[in-house]
Amino acid sequence: MSEPTGEDCLFCRIVAGALPAQVVGESRHCLAFRDIDPAAPTHVLVVPRRHVPDLASLAAASPDELADAVALAARVADDAGLPGYRTVANTGAAAQQSVFHAHLHVLGGRTLSWPPG
Repeated sequence: MSEPTGEDCLFCRIVAGALPAQVVGESRHCLAFRDIDPAAPTHVLVVPRRHVPDLASLAAASPDELADAVALAARVADDAGLPGYRTVANTGAAAQQSVFHAHLHVLGGRTLSWPPG
């Protein structure tokens, strides 16, 4: 089965405005919106506006866009008043990536333990 792109990709549809999302920030290259199944009091997804399957692919294609995603994650955490936050990027099905469009999870709002679980 091939990875979805464009109209078939959940995050591409959110970026295009075809699906609703609670947007909390945006930048030139990325959009940030609340996760619909949060794993922490603050759980935001930062996605690039263009479709790439994972962050490694985004870094290879455009380091500037990856830097933009990380900067937006920091701004989202700051806007939420988080004293600290975690960014998580799952790459590949074996790492439990479920939407094959690059994205960062921004997690915070409580003390986070390590390892996560």
